[in-house]
Amino acid sequence: MRQKRLLIVKGILCLGLMVALLPFEGAHAADKVIKLKFANFFPPPSGQSKICEEFIADVEKRTNGRIKIQYFAGRSLLKAEATYRGIETGITDIGYCHVEYTPGRFPVTSAGELPLGFPSAWVGSQVVNDFYNKFKPKEFDKVKVLWMNSSNPSLIISKKPVRKLEDMKGLTIRAPGMVGNTIKALGATPAPTAMMEVYDAIAKGVIDGVNTPFETLKTFRFAEVVGYTTASWQVGNIYSFYVAMNKNSYKKLPPDLKEIFDKVCGEYRERYALMWNVIDFYGKWFAKKKGVEIIELSPEEVARWKEATAPVIENYVKEMVGKGYSEAEVRGWLKYLRDRIDYWTKKQIFLGIKSPTGPAEMRP
Repeated sequence: MRQKRLLIVKGILCLGLMVALLPFEGAHAADKVIKLKFANFFPPPSGQSKICEEFIADVEKRTNGRIKIQYFAGRSLLKAEATYRGIETGITDIGYCHVEYTPGRFPVTSAGELPLGFPSAWVGSQVVNDFYNKFKPKEFDKVKVLWMNSSNPSLIISKKPVRKLEDMKGLTIRAPGMVGNTIKALGATPAPTAMMEVYDAIAKGVIDGVNTPFETLKTFRFAEVVGYTTASWQVGNIYSFYVAMNKNSYKKLPPDLKEIFDKVCGEYRERYALMWNVIDFYGKWFAKKKGVEIIELSPEEVARWKEATAPVIENYVKEMVGKGYSEAEVRGWLKYLRDRIDYWTKKQIFLGIKSPTGPAEMRP
């Protein structure tokens, strides 16, 4: 009997010891540091790169250091064209890039890059996020999309003045993927030159210019090698950017960290939109400082440019029908995009957010 009581006491002591150890095991798990990598092709001094650093710092701060993110800017881990694949395969956990670096990989999302008249990056960013959340294109199924944003509307940045449609003839303009279709419709020859090689290509006369926003005049210092910028935002394409994460890396985040991480992502969706809007002013100011002439198209020229680029939109519809989508579905995407552009343009004007492009009510 005594031996039985002794065994019971020992059992209770062992159970008590196991229970006592449980909090320490939980604390150990909670203190485990999750290490991630973030890849971005923008040069370190750029606004696009700096805001990535701010995002990383906020994630680390709000998780009390339980998430640590190593940052690779300026193509130091992945070139732009390899970013999506790098996220999918886990070379990087998080990546920032735009869809035109992998032509044909994002046909549905590319609808947002048609010449639909995006007036600003703020409007474009709201629209591409709405579009992704509404239609959830399967082309992103292999990664976790954290958020989308857009560039500012692309302009004709060139060594020669472009004041009317005829001035585009004979020019070679850097414009990759679908964006090149717009340049071709305007009468120029599109070139898929890598962004980091554009400065030298213009300086050496290999190409005549680039179809990118005001901000690139400073970010990539194009203002040093061109003399003119035609503010053709009315037909200017945007570049749809994604901040995406490897699915397994995201799944491995503990629930409490995932909640914090998702909240930070939601905040930076808007901060990225505002960042792009602001740096477009910096690019325009820098260009003026360098003596670049800013050319505004007359209403008559705007009408001509819109008419010239209208077939680009129709050709996209035909191409997507050829890929198996119904015409009604594709035209539904385009109607949705136009409706959201209109909605968010009015919203930006109402909020008093200024941009260097867009209708007069948006200008400073």
